[in-house]
Amino acid sequence: MTTDHASVPAPLLTQLTDVHSEADPRPVVAADPQPRRTYEVRTFGCQMNVHDSERLAGLLDAAGYLPVAAGDPADLVVFNTCAVRENADNKLYGNLGQLAPMKTARPGMQIAVGGCLAQKDRDTIVKRAPWVDVVFGTHNLGSLPVLLERARHNEEAQVEILESLEVFPSTLPTRRESAAAAWVSISVGCNNTCTFCIVPSLRGTERDRRPGEILAEIEALVAEGVVEVTLLGQNVNTYGVEFGDRGAFAALLRACGTVPGLERVRFTSPHPAAFTDDVIEAMAATPNAMPQLHMPLQSGSDRVLRAMRRSYRAQRFLGILDRVRAAIPHAAISTDLIVGFPGETEEDFQQTLEVVAQARFAQAFTFQYSPRPGTPAATMPDQVPKAVVQERYERLIALQEEISWQENQALEGAVLELLVTEIEGRKDGATHRLSGRAQDNRLVHFAVPAGQPAPRPGDFVTVRISYAAPHHLVADQVAEAAGDRTGAGTAGVYAVRRSPAGDAWDRRQVESCAPAPAGPVAAAGSRAVVLGVPSLRRP
Repeated sequence: MTTDHASVPAPLLTQLTDVHSEADPRPVVAADPQPRRTYEVRTFGCQMNVHDSERLAGLLDAAGYLPVAAGDPADLVVFNTCAVRENADNKLYGNLGQLAPMKTARPGMQIAVGGCLAQKDRDTIVKRAPWVDVVFGTHNLGSLPVLLERARHNEEAQVEILESLEVFPSTLPTRRESAAAAWVSISVGCNNTCTFCIVPSLRGTERDRRPGEILAEIEALVAEGVVEVTLLGQNVNTYGVEFGDRGAFAALLRACGTVPGLERVRFTSPHPAAFTDDVIEAMAATPNAMPQLHMPLQSGSDRVLRAMRRSYRAQRFLGILDRVRAAIPHAAISTDLIVGFPGETEEDFQQTLEVVAQARFAQAFTFQYSPRPGTPAATMPDQVPKAVVQERYERLIALQEEISWQENQALEGAVLELLVTEIEGRKDGATHRLSGRAQDNRLVHFAVPAGQPAPRPGDFVTVRISYAAPHHLVADQVAEAAGDRTGAGTAGVYAVRRSPAGDAWDRRQVESCAPAPAGPVAAAGSRAVVLGVPSLRRP
C-alpha cells in the first residue's frame, strides 16, 4: 500500500512523507499454469484513507490477487485518492499519465481509482484518463473486485459511485501493514459544515457503529497479536449521535480499558466544540488510554474561526488543554493549523501565534490555505496573496519548531517505554539504531547496547533519552560512569519486554518466506508502516 498524507498514532505513524508503496516479498510459484494477478494500492490523504486502503488490500487478497513484489510492475494499480490536499487532482492525473504507456505495453493490466476525488469527479476521471478501468467512490469499497471483473469482461470502463454507505468499511476483509497496531473505525462521515472542508459532501453524514461491534473487532485484533488500537472517525467525540447517546465515546474509551492484552488505545480526531470533560476523565482513568491528544485548532483568531464555521473560540480551546493537562500532566498535544484563510489579517495571524505560544503543542501539522472547489471558502472575498501566506507560514513554523524542541529537551534523561516499530528513521540502518513510539507518541530512535537482545517490531523496550531534536528523541545506550548521578547513562536501564505483537511479526516473516533478521538492525530490512498524515513542512 502506498500513502501520501493523523495524527499520529503510534507505530501506525512512522514518518511524515508523501507516498510509500506496499509490496510483498512472497514469490509467485512458477509451476502455477495461471499465475495469480498482482496488485499495488497507492494511498493519498488522511488516516481514514489509510484504513480504507487496508480494506481494499484485504478485498483483493480475498479475491485471489497477490501484493506485488518490490520493484515489479503490478497487474492492477489502485489509487485511493484525496480531495483535500493541495493539488490532489494534479497529483492523481500525473500518476495516471505515467502509467498510460505501461498499460499500453502490458495487455491485461488494470487501473482503478477510488476515494474522495473519485467520489467528487466521477466519470470526469475516465474522460481525462480513458485508460482507467474502474472508478469507485467512498461508499462502495466492497464493489472493487466485481467492478474489475466486469471491466475485464466488458472491455470498457466501469464507473460506480453510490450516494450513501453500502457497508461499514470495518466489516470488510483487511490486510494490515502493522502486526502491532490497528485502526478501528468507530464512525464514518461528518455532521459539521466547516467552510474549508469538502469531506462531509464526499463521505456523507455521520454513521456510528454499535459499541458491541467495535469491542468485538478489538478483541479479535488482540487475539491476532495487536497491542495497540486507534479509534478512528472524522469526529470521534460526537460518536453516539446516531443512536442518541452523548456519553458513548467516553464509555467506549473506558470499555477499551477492560480488553485483556490491549496495551495502548489512541483516538483521532476529536473536534474542540464537542470535546467534553467526561472524555478527559475517561482518558485519565483508563490505564491503556495513552497520554496523547490531537486537537485541531486551525486558527487562533476568533474572527477567522467564525468564518471557518468552527463552533468554538480560542479561549475555549485553551481551556480544554488546561483541563487535559490538569488530569494528565504529561500529555503530549498536537494540532492542525491553517495559514492564510480568506480574509485573514496580520492581526488575525498574530492571534494564532499567541495561541500557539500559550498552547505549547508537542507537534503541529501546518498547512497553507488553498481553495477547494465546492467549498464555501473557495468563493470568499479577500483571498490572501500567496507571498503573504508563505511569509506567515514561515514565521509559524519557526515558532512551533522552537516549542517542539524545548518540549522534547525537557525529556532528556527520562526513562521511557517504547513500542518498537518497523523502520521509521531514514538513517536507522546507517546509525544501527531502531525506532519506537513512546506512550505519548513521540518518535524515539534508540541503539541496542552491546551484548543486549534486540527487540522485534511489536516488542516493548525501555530506554533513557540522551538527546532531543525538534521532531524526535534519541536514546544512545552508553555505559554509566561510576558515581554518575545525572541520569545520562543508560546501561542499567535498557530492557526488552517481548509481546504477542512481536510473536505475530515473527509469524509474518515465516509466512512470507523471509528469514527473520537478527542483531541490532533487526528491523532494517522491513518496510515501514507509513500513514497518510499532514506533514509538518519546513520552509
